[in-house]
Amino acid sequence: MTKFAIKYIICFLLLIPAQAIVFNHLILFNVAVPLAFIYLIIMLPLTLGTNLSTFIGFLAGLCIDIFCDTPGVNALCCTLLAFARKPIFHLYVSMDDDLAGRSPSSRTMGQAAYMKFMLTIIAIYCTLMFTVEAFQFLNFRLLILRILASTTYTFILLYAFDCLTLRNREA
Repeated sequence: MTKFAIKYIICFLLLIPAQAIVFNHLILFNVAVPLAFIYLIIMLPLTLGTNLSTFIGFLAGLCIDIFCDTPGVNALCCTLLAFARKPIFHLYVSMDDDLAGRSPSSRTMGQAAYMKFMLTIIAIYCTLMFTVEAFQFLNFRLLILRILASTTYTFILLYAFDCLTLRNREA
């Protein structure tokens, strides 16, 4: 097994239960929920095939759905996010600057491009999840507030994760 596969499996085994046990209970003002487990989808290498990355996204979403009793919402959103990850990446980094097997991070992409990439991924996920979860537009203000607040909260949390893992890689 490669070094990345072992690291990814450990991260999967830590983030999924942490999301179910810890992060789902760190709700701010009954609006913002940190969605730390989508870091699993963000950190996948871009050279990974679309089918495999989509399967991994589905598996991560299904595990969250099982732990959090959300019937298929996270599986749907994670599958769509894993499928759209590579085109979103190429919005901010040209095709010539492909990462050649490395994971997207602030060190490999550059600070500004990585922040835009991560914010776009998180905003798409939050929009999909809260729209599917609500399945109505009766309380549109609350829906927009939940999307914006959760996107911001998750972005801050995932950026902190990336900074911590970047320091560990440099040490």
